[in-house]
Amino acid sequence: MSSLFSFQSIMSGRWPTWALFALLLLVAPFVFTSGLAITVLSQMGIAIIACLSYNMLLGQGGMLSFGHAVYTGLGSFVAIHALNSVSDGSFPIPVSTVPLVGGIAGMGFAFLFGYVTTRKAGTTFAMITLGMGELVFAMSLMVPEFFGGEGGVSGNRVIGKAVMGITFGPPTQVYFLIAIYTFLAVVAMYAFTQTPLGRMLNAVRDNPERVEFVGYNTQRVRYTAFIIAGFFAGISGGLAALNFEIVTAEVVGAARSGAYLLFTFLGGATFFFGPIIGAVLMVLAFVLFSEFTKAWLLYLGLIFLFMVMYAPGGIASLLMMNVRVAAFGKLKQLLPSYAAMAVTLVIALVGASAMVEMVYHLQLSAGQGSQLPYMGATLDAAAPVSWIGAVVVMGVGLGLFEWVRRRFAVKWGHIQEFIEQEMHRRAS
Repeated sequence: MSSLFSFQSIMSGRWPTWALFALLLLVAPFVFTSGLAITVLSQMGIAIIACLSYNMLLGQGGMLSFGHAVYTGLGSFVAIHALNSVSDGSFPIPVSTVPLVGGIAGMGFAFLFGYVTTRKAGTTFAMITLGMGELVFAMSLMVPEFFGGEGGVSGNRVIGKAVMGITFGPPTQVYFLIAIYTFLAVVAMYAFTQTPLGRMLNAVRDNPERVEFVGYNTQRVRYTAFIIAGFFAGISGGLAALNFEIVTAEVVGAARSGAYLLFTFLGGATFFFGPIIGAVLMVLAFVLFSEFTKAWLLYLGLIFLFMVMYAPGGIASLLMMNVRVAAFGKLKQLLPSYAAMAVTLVIALVGASAMVEMVYHLQLSAGQGSQLPYMGATLDAAAPVSWIGAVVVMGVGLGLFEWVRRRFAVKWGHIQEFIEQEMHRRAS
């Protein structure tokens, strides 16, 4: 009874938000009905769980991990083996519970590896997780009996007779299974942030010496959180195994761990909903943006660089800053400036990306000629006029952007002064 009351107190006053989130998950496949859209939505749900589980370490615990893909990936491998065991009848469980097997596997590996990695904090912790990730990736090529070698391990999620018409053959049915797991996992991870353990994890992040002084074992707090994060990471991996029906060594590689770090940071590691934004951006970047340009990794790196320099709190921090302005009725004054900055920034990006695309075309597609299509126009990478035009467009855009930005900075400063004065007035 006390646990039920505790859960109700955690969720009280937030039911509209959770109801809207559930409604969004439910309605999404009816709005975006194409096969590609369903695939993208399914991957977003998987990525949301993975990024939120990673943020339990980074944002809530201050543990910079370079090997989180170990737990999502190993959860995927155990889940795909469990799925194959269900297929041959040696492991009689419903297919819908296979992601839980991945979660238990992720928790088990986190229990095993976390005892070593969480004994240290800070840079040492990060280096240990990097070494652990490289170790597991090397083992994926050395133990083909479990990892399947270079071809990976494949499975078939359509097993046995249909239950209430559900076979998990159509992608839409798989999406709804992923949506259910996503909703429950997000609620559970949010509830964790409100528990005493979640609060103590924040304290370990902010001031571990004081936590030790009041009698808590910081290593044990980090270790417990590491195990819980491994459980949700394994669920994400199990859902990925069901969705793709194949698991390869790539899922435990450093590139996957780096993606979790990069997009969790871009979304905003200091806010609970930040990794959700980052997960959506990650899927859009890997699935959609990568189809438009060969230079997408360069653009992604530049975006990350500028976010670190000018918005270290991520997209979530930018949103919350404007929510604060809107709460004092001053957001309308900033909308024209936002629109002007957006237009001038797009102009600058058009010129800069034109030069990037021409460089990539000369390096990677020179055999196809010097001309390339770009935003409805044709550029000639061998003609000076194309380069001069791109430089002029970028220069004009940057000049206008800087002019608008300075005027915006003055207006923003006045609004912040007004907000501070208003807060003091209300407090007094």
